[in-house]
Amino acid sequence: MKILMTWLAATLACAGATSVSLAQPQPKPLSLERITADPPLPGRLPRQAEVSPGGQWVSFLRPSQADSEVLELWAQPATGGEPRKLVAAADLLGGAEQKLSEAEKMALERQRITQRGITGYQWCGNDDRTLLFPLSGDLYVVRLTAGGPQAQRLALDAGAPKQDPRCAPDGRTLAYVQGGNLFVLPLADGGQPRQLTSDGSDTLGWGLAEFIAAEELGRQRGYWWSKDGRSLLALRVDEAGVAEKTRAQIFADRTALTQQRYPAAGEANARVTAFVLDAAGGPRRELALPASAEYIARAGWFRDGTPWLQWFTRDQTRLTLTEFKPAGPGLAARDITVETDPAWVEVHDDLIETPRGLLWSSETSGRRQLLLIDRASGTRTPLTQMPEAVAHAICADAQQVVFAAAGDLGKSQDLFSQPLSGGRARAVPGAASRQWRDAKADAACTRLLVTSSAWGQPPRLELRGLGAERAIALAGDAPAAELADYGNTPLALQLTADDGRTPLNAFFFAPQDRRAGKHPVIVMAYGGPGASTVNWGWGRDMPLIAYWQQRGYGVMTLDTRGMQYRDRDFTRAHHRAFGQIEVADLFAAVRQLPARVPGVDAARVGFFGWSYGGYLAARAVLDADTPFAAAAAVAPVTDWSLYDTAYTERYLGLPEGGKAAPYASAHLPSRAALLARPLLLMHGTADDNVLFEHTLRLVEALQNAGKTFDLQIYPGKAHGITGRVTRLHLYRTMDAFFARHLAPHLGGTLSTP
Repeated sequence: MKILMTWLAATLACAGATSVSLAQPQPKPLSLERITADPPLPGRLPRQAEVSPGGQWVSFLRPSQADSEVLELWAQPATGGEPRKLVAAADLLGGAEQKLSEAEKMALERQRITQRGITGYQWCGNDDRTLLFPLSGDLYVVRLTAGGPQAQRLALDAGAPKQDPRCAPDGRTLAYVQGGNLFVLPLADGGQPRQLTSDGSDTLGWGLAEFIAAEELGRQRGYWWSKDGRSLLALRVDEAGVAEKTRAQIFADRTALTQQRYPAAGEANARVTAFVLDAAGGPRRELALPASAEYIARAGWFRDGTPWLQWFTRDQTRLTLTEFKPAGPGLAARDITVETDPAWVEVHDDLIETPRGLLWSSETSGRRQLLLIDRASGTRTPLTQMPEAVAHAICADAQQVVFAAAGDLGKSQDLFSQPLSGGRARAVPGAASRQWRDAKADAACTRLLVTSSAWGQPPRLELRGLGAERAIALAGDAPAAELADYGNTPLALQLTADDGRTPLNAFFFAPQDRRAGKHPVIVMAYGGPGASTVNWGWGRDMPLIAYWQQRGYGVMTLDTRGMQYRDRDFTRAHHRAFGQIEVADLFAAVRQLPARVPGVDAARVGFFGWSYGGYLAARAVLDADTPFAAAAAVAPVTDWSLYDTAYTERYLGLPEGGKAAPYASAHLPSRAALLARPLLLMHGTADDNVLFEHTLRLVEALQNAGKTFDLQIYPGKAHGITGRVTRLHLYRTMDAFFARHLAPHLGGTLSTP
């Protein structure tokens, strides 16, 4: 699950140095109220930054000065001038409340967007004059004129919200989805929408990503314009065969029952088919795939106008890139390349046309690297030979490819350029040890929009010419004084996995006042596949860690086997097993900690995890051999037969009626009788990702086993349990739980259920 990489996985990216200073000045105390209040401690960080097509602007969304949970659309001259606010939702809604349908809310959840206001946008066409965005069910354009930005709502019929608008490459036409159907609209004055499909319904839709694609495959869209703007490659999603799940969105004053098409492991997926649609309303042509094509992971067009699809078999051990050439009145499929793996093939976005072939990534060498594929013959030529895994390709021109790659056993990430003719990769200027850099590029791959961060340094943006030593710093607030005052740095630990030989990454954050003798520790880990949480980059949990340090806790963050940015053997540790290797590694790491860090009280170690980390937290104390004194589990999966097809089956295989051994061994309710340490469960009732039923099943099992535990329910909240007030309550609840059971200032004793 990109899912189970949700809030905790994304926020545990904490940075560090190599040693702990034992005599540092005491920073200004942080409170939980300040951590969750405005202005944000790291500053109002730009997000969704893009270089405009013509290269004159860098656009981005920026939290409002009045309320950081509301996003506004901004732009800054690429020459480094002052940033300018282009438009805010309040400017357009005239005081009316922003409206979101349930489908729109779910789409934002899939993208992990928790704010309100303008939550997405795009440049319209190939010039720098027009931007397009949806808001409150309508579509708006912002035109950049000599007199300043001018926003306009497009005059379209009321009714169902207009979703996922996208401009044709020439900027003259846009497409959007409404009521399950695709429409195109000329942007010239007086243009009327043209409906390209007509069979949309409650269970059938065109042009939007289905739940599995958005949540687990990282595909957030369902149609693509051809290069000439005359056609669209569109996906048709039929969910009639997908089982309905009822989500009871329990609020304080009401209960809203929502029916959700959710394919649990072993159940039927949506049936997704691909077509080429004539933008002028002509006949459609199907891109026929074999019956074994269960998931369409990616889609698009080659420069010569040929459509292509990347598709998975259901077990995801085979990924095929197929192109479709004209053949009579239809289109004939031809496979360009096939990627196989006995465990699973990782989904990726590394498909770029170059003069020397198609750029592609593969793990066949044992770690992810880039290679070139001859489109006609399928011949594969290795390109990069990085000592650690390539993270992803960024862009390519006629001579070189720019990519991001891991370093320091996955704890760092930096940028490199590689000649397409071969040879050694070169670091992009600005490289440094113990930092995390990523980038986007302009269409020509001549300029990079670089994001970099390090311990104590929130992400900052700069625009850098490829190969240039100097860069232009872009918009970004300085961190708040309270955060700047916090100067403690973590100890980088290299612990050993349960196998006795594999190194594990860990950071230890010492308590601020170490005069009281032995101290308790809170462990933060994710443990699931597809994520890495221990790295040198900025982490949103840094203020929370600082708060716990000031409360007298040590904090350890840990990556177990199975996590991201390591070699293939390391990342495949979850094959046919959840709750096994990562639990053994977690226990082994905790038991090594007292010998590595003086003052750790081995009898007072707690655990905090969210999503897959929540599963790991609950699993850790549902074990007779646990080294943990207490655990807090947020939004945990407890029964993998309830979780979705693509994620669960990728790692555990088909459940075979719920009786398969991997599902049984990972099942938490059946372990309820093993609980002998305090456990706090927290879950939102409107969670459409890890359904609230997961926690209810564990609650029932614990009650039947006669076990006591703590439970905190968040009415109407989804997987991220977002909102300033709600997050503050969650932090307070967790803080009180650990204070009660780890008793940092009282030398407390353990309590058991």
